[in-house]
Amino acid sequence: MYLTAEKKQEIFEKYGKSNSDTGSSESQIALFTFRISHLTEHLKLNRKDHSTEHALIKLVGKRRSLLDYLKKKDIVRYRAIIAELGLRK
Repeated sequence: MYLTAEKKQEIFEKYGKSNSDTGSSESQIALFTFRISHLTEHLKLNRKDHSTEHALIKLVGKRRSLLDYLKKKDIVRYRAIIAELGLRK
C-alpha cells in the first residue's frame, strides 16, 4: 500500500505539532496533498478510472475547505503551509 502507518507518522511529525497530532489543519492538509499527488500519478497511467477520479475531486475539495478555514482563522499558518507544500491558489 502506498500510505503506510510509518509514512503517516512521518507526515504528522513533519507538519503537525507532534507525531500524534493528527487533527491539526496543517497535518491534514499535508496528508491530503500526499494522497492527491499519488492519485494524480495513478490517473496519468489509468485515464478511464472514474472512481479514482471522483475520489481525487473530493480530496481536492476537502483540502480546499481546510485551506479556506486556515486562511480565515490564521493567515500566518496558512501562508506557512502553502509555502512549505508548494501549493498555490
